[in-house]
Amino acid sequence: MLLYDIIIIGAGPAGASAGIFAGRAKKKVLILDNDKSGTKKAWVENHYAVMGITGYDVFETGKKQAEKAGAEIKLTEATQITKNETSFSVETNDGATYEANYIILATGASKKLANQLGVNMKPISDESKVTIIDADQDGKTNIEGVWAAGIVTGKSMHVAVTAGDGAKVAIHLLTEVNGKEYVDQDMMC
Repeated sequence: MLLYDIIIIGAGPAGASAGIFAGRAKKKVLILDNDKSGTKKAWVENHYAVMGITGYDVFETGKKQAEKAGAEIKLTEATQITKNETSFSVETNDGATYEANYIILATGASKKLANQLGVNMKPISDESKVTIIDADQDGKTNIEGVWAAGIVTGKSMHVAVTAGDGAKVAIHLLTEVNGKEYVDQDMMC
């Protein structure tokens, strides 16, 4: 079985953005895309440097950027995550199993996999019964090696916010993995 450095579950703005940064850091990255991103139904005009774009185009362009950066994307749905001694196994609805050292949950509103794995949840507010993943400010959860980004952690569903959160979580994960601050600057012309 092929061992990935990072498996990202979800290919929306948070997941694809995390994949871009992790791929550019030369990590072996797999993004599992269940093709259910709500972003595909949006019209985006409130994103920095974008005058207007369909959510579908945002979604597809984000995946292409992640692939260009080195991430592998598979169109399948993760159905189970198992913590092994030194890694995680992720089973998918097509019968495949993938293994990675780290997991990033960028699953939109779905908390099913997080709940199966035993990730701590918290109410989104004092008055709400709706729960979100209880991740620290860097995106780390209570399960060593499992990180979370985007809507599943209570972030706003705006593309700019979730994409930024995915990037932030990947940068913090890479900083931890590399043992020094990870910086990925575009080149100035």
